[in-house]
Amino acid sequence: MSLTKAERTIIVSMWGKIASQADAIGTEALERLFASHPQTKTYFPHFELRAGSAQLRAHGSKVAAAVGEAAGSVDDVAGALARLSELHAYVLRVDPVNFKLLSHCLLVTVAARFPADFTAEAHAAWDKFMSIVSSVLTEKYR
Repeated sequence: MSLTKAERTIIVSMWGKIASQADAIGTEALERLFASHPQTKTYFPHFELRAGSAQLRAHGSKVAAAVGEAAGSVDDVAGALARLSELHAYVLRVDPVNFKLLSHCLLVTVAARFPADFTAEAHAAWDKFMSIVSSVLTEKYR
């Protein structure tokens, strides 16, 4: 699966707007993930997972940075996220379904924060982009 030129343009353009709020968006997406899918908390037994905790904000920033890196390398998402794929597969051993769950929570968060920009076309492009990100992150599991 690959993005069309129009989809790549949407991703890069929207990321330009999202970037200023990226850390907060990453944190909010994680909070949404843990509230909607509490089983995902099992990967963070050492974290204080209350809303707004320093550990949650720090990890939210990492999530946002990874999405930003992928958006900045929209033509080579696999190369941009190769190290994270290996880390999550070989070291952290995260169940790959969690990437799809987090992707959905991220989409909901972006839609809530940027309703005017999150048109049907933008939603379709971001959904496809996050599917690519999820696929790349699960690459090492195969």
